[in-house]
Amino acid sequence: MGGLIRGLVDLSEVFQSGQVPISEARETPNQIDRIFMSSLTQIEEPDPRLQDVTSVAAAMSGRQRLVLAILLTASFTLAVDFSILNVALPTIGTDVGFALDHLQWIATSFALCAAGFTLVFGRIADLFGRRRLFLLGIGLLGASSLAGGLAQEPVLLLTARVVQGLATAMVVPAALSLLTTSFSEGPQRAKALGLNGALMAAGFTTGAILGGVLTDLLSWRWAFFINVIVAVAVLAIAPLVIEESVRADRPKVDLAGALTITLGLLALVYGLTTAGETSWSDPLAWGSLVAGLVLFFVFWFVEKRVAQPLVPVWFLTRGTVVWGNVAGLLAFATETSLVFLLTLYLQKVLGYSPLEAGLSFAVLGAGTVVGGLIGPKVIGKLGAKRAIVAGLLVQAGATIPLVFLGSDPAWIIVVLVATFIGGIANLVAIVGFMVTATSGLPDGEQGLATGLATMSQQVGITVGTPIMSALVIARINAIGYEGSDTILSGITTAISVNAALCIFAALAIGVFLRNPKSASA
Repeated sequence: MGGLIRGLVDLSEVFQSGQVPISEARETPNQIDRIFMSSLTQIEEPDPRLQDVTSVAAAMSGRQRLVLAILLTASFTLAVDFSILNVALPTIGTDVGFALDHLQWIATSFALCAAGFTLVFGRIADLFGRRRLFLLGIGLLGASSLAGGLAQEPVLLLTARVVQGLATAMVVPAALSLLTTSFSEGPQRAKALGLNGALMAAGFTTGAILGGVLTDLLSWRWAFFINVIVAVAVLAIAPLVIEESVRADRPKVDLAGALTITLGLLALVYGLTTAGETSWSDPLAWGSLVAGLVLFFVFWFVEKRVAQPLVPVWFLTRGTVVWGNVAGLLAFATETSLVFLLTLYLQKVLGYSPLEAGLSFAVLGAGTVVGGLIGPKVIGKLGAKRAIVAGLLVQAGATIPLVFLGSDPAWIIVVLVATFIGGIANLVAIVGFMVTATSGLPDGEQGLATGLATMSQQVGITVGTPIMSALVIARINAIGYEGSDTILSGITTAISVNAALCIFAALAIGVFLRNPKSASA
């Protein structure tokens, strides 16, 4: 992370020194490149003779590289926040004074706000300025992280986590829409989204590793303080290179739609999280799920009747939007929940320490980086739809051997190989999801598209783990006694469902998703 920040500073010095004039860096691609790259999204299997031209068209300007570095830094940092505190929860509880049964709220409060408010803030970015919302979110992230790192009692720490979640809901869709509008649809955008997907997925696994390292070597408080350093660096550089994008007309914000969809998402995430922590028979769990479904139903009717809806009904009926987001939600849910299941396996069955378990996922992190880098190339050869299907099927194939895990320490080799291959495949699917969910839309709708994609991503990260946890608990309860063999049975049962979800997602995308067509800005 330090190297990335130094890279940002170095690039800013190049601009300030005059080696690359700002005026030159702000030049947009010429009209021929723009038309050519727009047409590429309509080609399922590009002619090999176009590869050299595609490479030229995909070249980025100096300004674009700097914008990309800033946005990727923010995305990676926020992805780390989803998991960096998990390993440190017991230590935090002791230091700050959390009761054991309340520890999960340190993670849940963040996840609820990050998932619940992202769609609203994605639309606000379209209406009132993406850069403005991005910078505001980064500022809130820095301030709340400082407060969290200094917290000495539970209320302040939970408040800091809530604000961090709100900051995430602001920054991620704003950053993604800035990314999609800064790079032309086609090879450039696919490359940028591939890097973004790689860093976000790697950030989740890096968070587990970094949390253990910081807790053991320094203090869990540095999990918060790192965000402060990143926020200061981004706020110092971003205003110099990121241009504002705001609509000339400012329609009224759909308050009824914003309220119903936000409350619906909060109820859904809370219900699934509660079910994973207690059981599906818990009234709070199924009651919240029912309330969420009712609110989604109300939201649909509100959007059909208001003059300026938060999410136009026509937008929700687009096949690329619907099935692209289904693919993204399931891709994130299956991979992040698999990390949870394997963490249980490594610690409860093989006897690894939290730090050793975290370090084991470095291989998965490497796989996700590789997948993010090769994802655009796979999409260039196969098309986004086939890339998603292939990625999910390979992910399922890598997950299936884990169904047969045993208590012999030698199984760690299977875990490392399977997670590396699965990480590559998962990222190919995620890049395909992002390309699909944001393709064929004008720039004015990119905040909405990326807000919806971010919501799918964060809901997937949030709900996958409690669902798999509930399956593990159900299996243990069915056997009737708790021991390492019983826990292993619960884990492998949940892993089998995880693999089945990957296959189901691949089949659904293969049958229902149509290839996106480009739209002009």
